[in-house]
Amino acid sequence: MQNKQPGNLPRKPSYALESVDNALRLMQLLRDVGQIRLKDAAVELGIAPSTAHRLMAMLVYRGFAVQDESRHYQPGPAIGLAPAGMQWAKDLRALAQPHLELLSSRLGETVNLMIRVGSKVRFLSTVESDTFLRVGDRQGTAFEARDTSGGKALLAELPDVSLIQLYRSKSAALSGDLLDEKSFNSLRAELATVRTTGYALNRDSTEAGVSAVGTALHNCSGEAVAAFAVASPTTRFAALLDKRSLELIRLCRQDIDRDIAQPTS
Repeated sequence: MQNKQPGNLPRKPSYALESVDNALRLMQLLRDVGQIRLKDAAVELGIAPSTAHRLMAMLVYRGFAVQDESRHYQPGPAIGLAPAGMQWAKDLRALAQPHLELLSSRLGETVNLMIRVGSKVRFLSTVESDTFLRVGDRQGTAFEARDTSGGKALLAELPDVSLIQLYRSKSAALSGDLLDEKSFNSLRAELATVRTTGYALNRDSTEAGVSAVGTALHNCSGEAVAAFAVASPTTRFAALLDKRSLELIRLCRQDIDRDIAQPTS
């Protein structure tokens, strides 16, 4: 039977391993705070920055943390929670949902809402198509941003220095996101096209037989804060690239951007 402290709080085991305890505390910080700098984590835990760096490196390696382009750490996919700004993400879902439902009904395809956390995108919600052959629910899943259409739409709005930090830095090597020069230049060229057209494509990159077109969503300052993507079986994908479909996607983006920019009461 586990001993209890007054107030029914668990008693710290006498055999506690300090490094394990610190790693778990870091995970709790990421879960509860959502975003943390390395030096702040070191202060919070009362350890040296070098020790905090080693602990955080293991959390990154195991998927419990991700490092964004500003070198802040955020919750990784293994934590299983929405990333930083959970209340904001909840509000965004509520705001975007009616627009995405309307777009899905007009196009007859599945629509996904997502936000970027470092080099990953997390799917916040899915509006499934009513058609028999359709792309299923992706809510709660995480993918490489560079593989998804919505992720590429968000990456396209980053400055080059941020892309280098995400994919060509020492931290990128540590997290497994490092791209060789050829792959990085190819990605950079694709993102330049996205900036020109206003939308990004995913042709069977995340799943065989599934393709998507995605576009970024912006706040009142013009900052890209999220993205949505219309996904379809690849056999129907050409229809999403016709003039009518792309115009409906553009109008949906415009309507959501307008609502995001509205002051909240």
